[in-house]
Amino acid sequence: MGRKRITEEEERQRLYEMSSYEREYSEYEYICGVDEVGRGPLAGPVCAGAVILPKDCEILYINDSKKLSEKKRERLSKEIREKALCFGLGWVYPERIDQINILNATYEAMRDAINSLERKPDIILCDALTIPGVSGRQVPIIKGDQKSVSIAAASIIAKVARDHLMEEYDKKYPGYGFAAHKGYGTMRHREAIKSLGPCPIHRLSFLH
Repeated sequence: MGRKRITEEEERQRLYEMSSYEREYSEYEYICGVDEVGRGPLAGPVCAGAVILPKDCEILYINDSKKLSEKKRERLSKEIREKALCFGLGWVYPERIDQINILNATYEAMRDAINSLERKPDIILCDALTIPGVSGRQVPIIKGDQKSVSIAAASIIAKVARDHLMEEYDKKYPGYGFAAHKGYGTMRHREAIKSLGPCPIHRLSFLH
């Protein structure tokens, strides 16, 4: 019991430090964290998450989605969705990515995620980017998914949602291994493209 209690105290201290931006901008009622997943894969959409958490919200072990196991991400995604004031997802699919490039597709997914929120954000904390075409104050934070609980929450719900979609694509387009690598350019994936050719969810502009 003693070790568990110390661990939770340490975790609460880490969360306190990770909430520094939320405290800094606490005069704003609705602080929205925004992040994306899926900029690098050869297949599948880019997905952005937007999350507004209550001011007194505590979600233990929240972190950058890349630092969490799949099991922890699944549990945290459910908790975030239950505790958030509101959350939204934005999707941009491969054909559109090929048309406008991945950076513009990322911006578009982020705008869609923000616009889908039930509440209008008073300020947006975003992982490294300033999103064009979005009104109101934005704060780009380098490595924001490691420094802001709001951005981390957005990264987790986006990652889990995209992973689930790629698992569905694995059933629809067998042979590529989408359930395992989620569309990233692993050796297995590249070999499958060579033998099978691209399928409808591949980003053709990425295959050159």
